Amino acid sequence: MNKMLALLSSPIPLAHGDPAGGASLDQVAIATAIGVGLFAALAALCLGYRSGRVPYLGRAAGFTQRVVGLPGWASLPSIVSMVSLLVALFGMYWDISFHIDAGRDPGPLANPAHYLILAGLFGIFSAGCFAICLPKKNERPGPTAIRLTGNWYAPVGGVLIASCGAFGLLGFPLDDLWHRLFGQDVTLWGPTHLMMIGGAGMTLIGQAVLLVEGMRARGPRQRRADPPMIVRLRRTALMGGLLIGLSTFQAEFDFGVPQFRFVLEPVLLAVAASVALVCARLWIGRGGALLTAAMFIGVRGAIALLVHDASGQSLPHFPLYVGEALCVELAALFLVRRPLAFGAVSGLLIGTAGFAAEWGWSLIAMPIPWSSDLFPEALILALIAAVAGGLVGALIACALRGELPARPIARAIPAAALVAILAIFADGLWTTTPTNVQAHVSLHQVQPAPHRTVAATVRIDPPSAAADPAWLNATAWQGGGLVIDRLASQGGGVYKTTQPIPVYGDWKATIRLQNGREVLGLPVYMPDDPEIPWAAPVAAKPHFTRAFVNDHQLLQREQKPGVPTWLKAVAPLVVLGLAIGFLTLLAWGLGRLGRAGAVPAPARRRPERRLRPTRPASIPTGARS
Repeated sequence: MNKMLALLSSPIPLAHGDPAGGASLDQVAIATAIGVGLFAALAALCLGYRSGRVPYLGRAAGFTQRVVGLPGWASLPSIVSMVSLLVALFGMYWDISFHIDAGRDPGPLANPAHYLILAGLFGIFSAGCFAICLPKKNERPGPTAIRLTGNWYAPVGGVLIASCGAFGLLGFPLDDLWHRLFGQDVTLWGPTHLMMIGGAGMTLIGQAVLLVEGMRARGPRQRRADPPMIVRLRRTALMGGLLIGLSTFQAEFDFGVPQFRFVLEPVLLAVAASVALVCARLWIGRGGALLTAAMFIGVRGAIALLVHDASGQSLPHFPLYVGEALCVELAALFLVRRPLAFGAVSGLLIGTAGFAAEWGWSLIAMPIPWSSDLFPEALILALIAAVAGGLVGALIACALRGELPARPIARAIPAAALVAILAIFADGLWTTTPTNVQAHVSLHQVQPAPHRTVAATVRIDPPSAAADPAWLNATAWQGGGLVIDRLASQGGGVYKTTQPIPVYGDWKATIRLQNGREVLGLPVYMPDDPEIPWAAPVAAKPHFTRAFVNDHQLLQREQKPGVPTWLKAVAPLVVLGLAIGFLTLLAWGLGRLGRAGAVPAPARRRPERRLRPTRPASIPTGARS
């Protein structure tokens, strides 16, 4: 309790800004002023349209309605959100490459990629607000519309898109607070970073819901007049975007600087592929999974060229997903009419045949190829994750088609899938650090100072520590580029580098070893950094013996020491709670759409009882006269 009161009562950790802790107060003030101005302009635009005094939003919606053929409250937000998502996607990969090559920012406003991410997330939030505000008074945009107040109804998809944008934008101030408390975490998987990525990626769910609502709001004749190719292209764009969004969580593996166990990469691939490709095949139709994979390759390939060739940053590699798409199309030949069975079987195929296909692709195109260290754990975990993801993808498609199963099933499957995936990640994040592994290193100069580079001979003791590793490489980064060099085995626990390793300036050079649950690092060269006085520099001596340590100590040396343990535990749980609430909102929106679009079964009419013809009562003989 005393530690908590001291932390909360002291203004220094939160008020003082530095590159290793948080933004300076002048940059916080500038960012706050920009944010307030943007939100005020958005409110004036939307509320002005509702009052009839500002016509610009209505004119834009009318134009997109004529071009796209959907109601303005669906067409304009769809275009704005899709463009914004592409801007945020490029900004994210550019930002990751920038941090890998150059290290931390001098300040949040000094990194141009941050402007793209902020613009993209604000554009997503704005698109959701447009969808909420554009329906006219007394206009109810479909049976799923939400009554806000009086005669104001909003489409569910608009609410979901706005929530995704707000969730992602919330990550920015929380990220600065996080750095003030804990220092720079220098990892994609920081909790607040995941909020930004997840908020942007899940926008595709809201966009798909909004598209369905826009289609349903038109008359039957208009719906029948839609060219099938246009319908398929719209759905393919959304499902390809969903696959891209789910794949952003793999970025550390795509760049070759993962900070967690290798088994998590096949798991992430399995979840992304099973959710997006199963949903795509059920919603788009025949060939939908292959079209989705093709769009993924096209967009991610373009992003890689922009980041690497146009911006001059490290190349973001990406998975292929073609093998997984073929697995889904194969399962659809037999089970497409049974969505849940189809999702489960597709997951089984993705977790086995798809796993093998991505293994082969990693040997060709990924910075760290998969190795036998992944067996059997990664195969088992990927299989479980793929089945869970396949069932979730099938349910999303059923919701978009208005064919959700019974409520108990529709609620139990996502809950069970979430528990299974969280358990898998808990296992994947569990690491151990032995105390008896060290390396004897000899450095041979390749290029002299001031731009000194070296070749290294590394003898690991004991040799069994690197007998069958997931990876064993020399990694140098944040000095103006990225070098990942797989060490070549010379036998007897001796390894050599195959390319020069920079050991000057701001470069950070390490030997990285991951074997089983051990994720280890050994410093070769670490520069002096006045902003983090607790991290001592490490000289690249010609000969030295050093112990392997937990790799996070080297890759995240900017983290502040002495932070209370309870704070390290509570802060991620708070973000996890926000994330679960966010996912619950998405599930609610899909459920509302799926129930409203379902065609109720005709009520059984009880057969009418046929009445027997009544015979005239007999007349007594004496009465006939």
